[in-house]
Amino acid sequence: MSEVGFGAWAIGADWGRVDDDTALGALAAGIEAGVTFVDTADVYGDGRSERLIARFRRERPDAHLVVATKAGRRLDPHVAEGYTAESLERFVDRSLANLEVDALDLLQLHCPPTAVYDDPSVFAALDDLVQRGKILHHGVSVELVDEAMRALEHPTVETVQIIFNLFRQRPADAFFTRAAARDVGIIARVPLASGLLTGKMSADTSFAPDDHRSFNRHGEAFDVGETFAGVPLEVGLAAVEELRRLVPDGATMAQFALRWILAFPEVSVVIPGARSAEQAAGNARASVLDAPSEATMAAAAEVYERCVKPHVHDRW
Repeated sequence: MSEVGFGAWAIGADWGRVDDDTALGALAAGIEAGVTFVDTADVYGDGRSERLIARFRRERPDAHLVVATKAGRRLDPHVAEGYTAESLERFVDRSLANLEVDALDLLQLHCPPTAVYDDPSVFAALDDLVQRGKILHHGVSVELVDEAMRALEHPTVETVQIIFNLFRQRPADAFFTRAAARDVGIIARVPLASGLLTGKMSADTSFAPDDHRSFNRHGEAFDVGETFAGVPLEVGLAAVEELRRLVPDGATMAQFALRWILAFPEVSVVIPGARSAEQAAGNARASVLDAPSEATMAAAAEVYERCVKPHVHDRW
């Protein structure tokens, strides 16, 4: 499986309009650059992201992909009590139809309420779906490091998806060590802090009304940590300027930010989103960069400690 995957939220919804041809072109560019892992969810565009991936596979049967999807956020209200065997199977059946497959490669609980991690019946339901052949593997996508730790207590959880980037470094502490001991894969999401870590934004950058960077700045629609990794925009922009000096010659800031994540051996795959072929291909090339030096890693840690940590470290 590729170290750099393709995060398919952006081709579904909440990042401004992306037409079908552009979305399929971004997928194609990523796969041609070596991507073999795609992450989506049943709520990305109400299934649009999953259906686009299915269409891509139809049109490119030679592409051998591992596709991970997520379930749970279709619940309304989104409460722990809704995570029943019946609802999970209903969501799985819908994703099977959207993705046009007989079994899901990886199903992840989609940032469920914290109480779900303490309910063994939820994980028993996922185990049952594995036994019945509807899913091949299961894991969780979490908001909090504490939730990630709780997920590791369930012996059949195989992956944990968590926000990890230059602005959200806390997972590299105890969680990475515990996950490695359990041989649980780590999927690093929001690796570019919603585009902040591309180095292309300024205080004057504007976003479309249907882009979550417009409507979720303060957590109005979902956890604020999903937007700019929870870092106040002005703080993030200032930190980016300090990080620029660490970017090696011949690399973009986005590629450096992705390669920094891959310097942690516990990370199985990083899933940057892409809304264009250029972005997808550029992201994929991050894996061929040389690993950052110890001095570079230390400098990145210092910027985090001084500029960003007070805003995020104890919150997630």
